[in-house]
Formats: sequence, structure tokens, C-alpha cells
Amino acid sequence: MMIDMSAVIAVFTLYVVGVVVPGPNFVAVAHKAVSARRAEAFALVAGIVLVNLFWASGAILGIGLVFALFPWLAMAVKIAGAGYLIWFGCRLFAKAKPVSGLISASTREKSGSRVAFVQGIATNIANPKSVAFYAAVFSSAAPAHVSVATFVAMLAEVAVIAGSWYGLVVLVLSHAPIASAYRRSKAHIDRVCGALIVGLGIRQLLR
Repeated sequence: MMIDMSAVIAVFTLYVVGVVVPGPNFVAVAHKAVSARRAEAFALVAGIVLVNLFWASGAILGIGLVFALFPWLAMAVKIAGAGYLIWFGCRLFAKAKPVSGLISASTREKSGSRVAFVQGIATNIANPKSVAFYAAVFSSAAPAHVSVATFVAMLAEVAVIAGSWYGLVVLVLSHAPIASAYRRSKAHIDRVCGALIVGLGIRQLLR
């Protein structure tokens, strides 16, 4: 089967912009990168990428049409996602506290990669920005009927782009000097991240 390169290129162009623009996923990855072990941050990224593949599959197969036919479903997803972001941001804000000295290895390992992976899934699947992007923008770039080869190519570029971008964020922010700077200002940074996530949730709720 032939790959529809025009559709693949269109999706690539839109998706690069959609991923790079900061949102709840970026805030979650950045916070995990500076506050936890690198393995946990990558596990969070894996969870986000997995959900991106889910939303991309839905967009290619017609999730935009489903939301158009059942607007109440789109509204329910929007409200539930915004509610989760507001809860997550408030929790992060409320638990923000300074840390004296270096975080020990045992302390950083408490959450674990499995928990981080689930956090990545929860953050992205409840992300109204992702739902809106895939339902409206991404689906418009995908042709009405795609071959299996084109479908696989689109999913592959979603995985590569999202994994590369968020992986780069992890590699940059998890460096010791940056992580140490975070620990010195942990309470303030956690409050800022929490406020940003709450703000993003409220913004999506009011749209």
C-alpha cells in the first residue's frame, strides 16, 4: 500500500506546532524532570505519548465527527479534564514546601516509574487542549479514508515527535545544576507550576 505523503506532511506540520506550544503536558514533564529521577520523568513521557497515540488514532478514525454528533460528550470530556487539571494544580500548590539540602535517592524513588507512567496518562487524557487539538485540528489534516500504511506512518510520526520533544525537555531540565536550582526554589516553583496548571484548567473550562 502507498503512503499518502501529503497527508503525512500536513499532520507533521500541524503536530509539531501543537506539541511545542506549552500546555499541561509540558508543565507536568518539566516539573517531573526537575523534581524526580530521570527514569520517572521518561516514564511520564511514555504515558503522555501513549495517550497521544490514542487521540491521534481517534482523530484519524473520526473522533471529530463523534464530538460533532454528540456535543454533550465533548462538553463532558472538557469539564472532566478541566476539573482534573484544577485538582492536580491545587494539590501541587498546596503540597509545595521548601527542601533543605539535596533530595536523597530513597526520597526520589518513592513515586516510582509505574506511578509516573500513570500520571502521564492521567494528565494527557484529561488534557482539554489535547482533546480539542486532535478533535478539531488534527482530524482536519487527516484524509477521510486512509490506507493502513498511511495510518501507521501518522501514528509513527506522532510517537517520534512527542517522544523527542518531551524527551529533550527531560534531558535538559534533569541536569544536576538545573535540578539543584529547582531544589533551592522548590516551594516557589511548585506553586508557580500549580498555578499554571489551575489556570490552564480554568481557561479550558471557560472556553
